[in-house]
Amino acid sequence: MAPPARRPIPQLASPQSDIPNPFTRFVNIASPRPGTTSRSASTHNLASSNSNNESSPDSNSSSQIPSLDRSFTLIRPRRHIRMFSTRHVSSTNSPALRHLSISVSQTSSSKNYHEGDIIWVNDYHLMLLPGLLRSHPKTALAPIGFFLHVAFPSSEIFRCLSIRDSLLKGVLGADPVGFQTANYARHFRQTVSRILAYESLPKGIQVEGPVAPVSIGGEAEKEWRESAEGKKTKEKGRFVDVGVFPMGIDVHALREKKRNPEVQYWVQLLRQRYAGMKLIVGRDKLDEIQGVRHKIEAFEHFLKANPEFQGKVVLIQMALQTTESNELAGGVSDVVARINSAFSTLTYQPVVFLHVQEVTFSQYLALLTVADAFMVTSLREGMALRTHEYVGCQEERERAFILSEFTGTYSYSGFRSCFAVNSYDTRGTAKVIYQALTMSDEEAASRWQDLHNHVVTQTAQAFVTSFLTRCLRAHTEHASLSIDPSLVPPLDLPRLIPKYRHSTTRLVFVDLEGCLWVRDMSKSAMIEMMRRGKGPMVEPPEATIQVLEKLAGDPKNEIWVLSGLPVKGALERLAERVPSVGIVAENGCFVKTREIGNRTNGQFNGARWINMVANLDFAWKGPCIEILNYFTERTPGSFVEERATSIVWRFWTGPPDSTVSIDDDPTITTTTTTSNDTSPTTATAASSHSHYSDRSWARRQAAEAQNHIFDSLGERYGLRIIPGQNFFLVLPNNISRSTAVGTILHPGGPACSPLGGGAGVGGADYDGYWNTVTIGGGAGRTTSSTGGRVSSAVDSMLVLAIGGDEKSLRRLNELDDAETVSTSRRGTDAKWKLDPSQVLGVLGALAQVR
Repeated sequence: MAPPARRPIPQLASPQSDIPNPFTRFVNIASPRPGTTSRSASTHNLASSNSNNESSPDSNSSSQIPSLDRSFTLIRPRRHIRMFSTRHVSSTNSPALRHLSISVSQTSSSKNYHEGDIIWVNDYHLMLLPGLLRSHPKTALAPIGFFLHVAFPSSEIFRCLSIRDSLLKGVLGADPVGFQTANYARHFRQTVSRILAYESLPKGIQVEGPVAPVSIGGEAEKEWRESAEGKKTKEKGRFVDVGVFPMGIDVHALREKKRNPEVQYWVQLLRQRYAGMKLIVGRDKLDEIQGVRHKIEAFEHFLKANPEFQGKVVLIQMALQTTESNELAGGVSDVVARINSAFSTLTYQPVVFLHVQEVTFSQYLALLTVADAFMVTSLREGMALRTHEYVGCQEERERAFILSEFTGTYSYSGFRSCFAVNSYDTRGTAKVIYQALTMSDEEAASRWQDLHNHVVTQTAQAFVTSFLTRCLRAHTEHASLSIDPSLVPPLDLPRLIPKYRHSTTRLVFVDLEGCLWVRDMSKSAMIEMMRRGKGPMVEPPEATIQVLEKLAGDPKNEIWVLSGLPVKGALERLAERVPSVGIVAENGCFVKTREIGNRTNGQFNGARWINMVANLDFAWKGPCIEILNYFTERTPGSFVEERATSIVWRFWTGPPDSTVSIDDDPTITTTTTTSNDTSPTTATAASSHSHYSDRSWARRQAAEAQNHIFDSLGERYGLRIIPGQNFFLVLPNNISRSTAVGTILHPGGPACSPLGGGAGVGGADYDGYWNTVTIGGGAGRTTSSTGGRVSSAVDSMLVLAIGGDEKSLRRLNELDDAETVSTSRRGTDAKWKLDPSQVLGVLGALAQVR
């Protein structure tokens, strides 16, 4: 009798997500699968997302790019921490990758891309593509994002690639570069810093030189290099954001799939088939790095160490076959046969090994639902989204979850309630299996609840929305910084004076360092300041004090000085000399209110210093200083400056290379001066080269120090790092000059600005600023008298801001009666620009207006 025809089983597919549509369009360029052609850039309305990043290869593709599989051989070993043969990284394997990226670039640029679209490039197969798109005239100004779905290795591994420079420069063509964990992002920043010698900061990479980093050849490259955009970016460089974006699944779609009657049918069938037994379920690719063999060997050791579980526990392992060589390398067939021959009986088989193609998606969900444990033992992996699916399917049973420490999923605190294992420790993994199967229902429910909270929060929708939002924000910020400073008109003083004269009330914000005070940053001045607390770095110039006195003496004016300096020292002296001037110290950590006189009774409202971060935890300062002391020992001439709420590391105190002081104002971009001597001596040239080398070393050390501080302390304590030309500043995250300005403008803020009530920014916008600054406790809201000052509710109100903090200038630009003046000497959103050396002259001229 002929056997019955086998019913065709549909291939395992992933649930489609219903992602909301916060953006109109984006061009999603996804990586092709091994052995298939590249999918051309497709236009989406964010209607769906694949929650399973382990789909099987598409066998229906008819055309192939020659030698494409060799390109995957080139790249795949790179993403795992293991050494590999140099033949894998031979330069002869790279043409396929380059050909693939150029083909996709030409297709997306000429056919798919339309102005206003967002281009999202996905995964390691297309690492060259962002640079190619950035170099194309049509997409040079487009928002481009790149997200890597796999682990990024350390620089010691990545450096083995022969085309390492091209790959890194290609990725740096994007606006944001996204990774699944903070460790992978750190590896990328360090790799770029050590291989390309670019400045690596906690927020991203400062790319020097041209934007077109990948040679594309032909007319396209020639056209770009001749374009105005190409000429501009070759000179200026750009900043590339580096961020962490954890992936997730569509929880709602998964719940809908679980309600399918076919799923319920298989659930009942599996419970009947394995009644009285415990099920351990796994689903992995069949390559060596997924650790399937390690998992099965640990299960074998578990059965040997716990004979009472023999005949009572079954491991159902689903495997996705990638290539024949990978499956052979995985080496699971022999160990499966060994276990089954040793422990099987007439009614019991300890290991059920299935290929994914043999299991429908309904059967897969049913297995996740009835499982007593789900097990992932990868040796290296990014976000294992199958773990999210397991947690989502366990809403009724709430059973155990075993996860390898080497997955990106484990790096998130929401998954720390799992049973963590070292996949290389066979005995340890076997013990964890026993613990997972024997724990109490209460412990299991508690652990599952923590896991579930993360899964339902970090969904596919949240991932897509956060990445595209970051892409747009980064692109907007980069575009504003790339504005040619020559397009911003210089301050027209004759035009400003009439508006200043006829205004009834005036609110003036001005930076101290680099504007009112060009400090002597020579090494001798620093030594004098540190030894005796005196000198040109501590004593504000008399000219500055006189200008402030004249401005503050006008009853129409309210003057606020914004500074990054500590309270002790220069700012204390300034407060004594000009008490009617408000001061912001340490970039917003402290605010000194103005001393206001009452015209009716001659009484004065005394000034006071308000600590905006009084209740914050400053335990980070000790470890931070230890890290900086380590780098200070290795950087000649550097030193640490501890302040009340922040820390400054001055990594370069050598000969000045700029015309202005940039001490604590990182927004000032300096202009390098050169000698007019066309015939320098050999000694002068050697000295210049030595200074350049020493400064380059100091900048490299500064970048390393920033990364160490950010990775070890930044997220834990909520810190941010402000880089400058010769220093960087570490301070609490939610404090800045911009938030200080918001506090001043807020009608009920701790600074109690009499002019804040009618500045046109009260209510919802600046409520956020108040909520931000009160996290440190501050002094709370105050309701002191305005001292008889004229309210800003009148129509003739002028807000004048002069400085280099672009965020403050950008926010003040939203006011109708604001005149913003940038001194940063770079692209700006301010209405005017002004050389820092001219600030005192301009303010002096305004002080004479009556």
